[in-house]
Amino acid sequence: MAAGGGGGRPPGPDSSLEPYVQTRIFKIIVIGDSNVGKTCLTFRFCGGTFPDKTEATIGVDFREKTVEIEGERIKVQVWDTAGQERFRKSMVEHYYRNVHAVVFVYDVTKMTSFTNLKMWIEECNGHAVPPLVPRVLVGNKCDLKDLIQVPSSMALKFADAHNMLLFETSAKDPKESQNVDAIFMCLACRLKAQRSLLCRDLEGRPGQARRLEPTHDANGKTSCPC
Repeated sequence: MAAGGGGGRPPGPDSSLEPYVQTRIFKIIVIGDSNVGKTCLTFRFCGGTFPDKTEATIGVDFREKTVEIEGERIKVQVWDTAGQERFRKSMVEHYYRNVHAVVFVYDVTKMTSFTNLKMWIEECNGHAVPPLVPRVLVGNKCDLKDLIQVPSSMALKFADAHNMLLFETSAKDPKESQNVDAIFMCLACRLKAQRSLLCRDLEGRPGQARRLEPTHDANGKTSCPC
């Protein structure tokens, strides 16, 4: 723990010999139509709460959370972007730059938000996001059971066709908070594993990548395979 400008306890005799370990940062972007709950998902993961009031995101906003995976502290930056084109034009290039993972969000109660996913995937590909960048599909607002228009079977078929894991959750329902956490923690686990394998390869050590397969329960939800 770093001391302030004065009055702190002096460091121990061996503290100067301790190696400095830089916290790794993973940039995860959240994409989808307006009003599908992108901002609420980022609030739930980073702050653990559902916002009392939200306004349309203008441009780009991001929140971050430091997590620990296998003893390593990792900073997860979740970038939230406007779903409306008029708010996106000036920022979209910066948004896709150096991205580590992508979350595609749709509203399970709005079929149009699901069909528009093809457009969002095309935009993502159009900005040269590498194929190895992990992508997941999130159906939000699953607490509104009587209003669901997108069945899990349809979402699963779409996710499989685009090599994505599927999560169905609700940013609003506190009982679903663990599932919201699983979305971003699963990506963080995969990114940490990818970079560990990359370092191993660069060092000339034998290493073999494995594909992380989703497991689906009877309701079509995905559990983190990490």
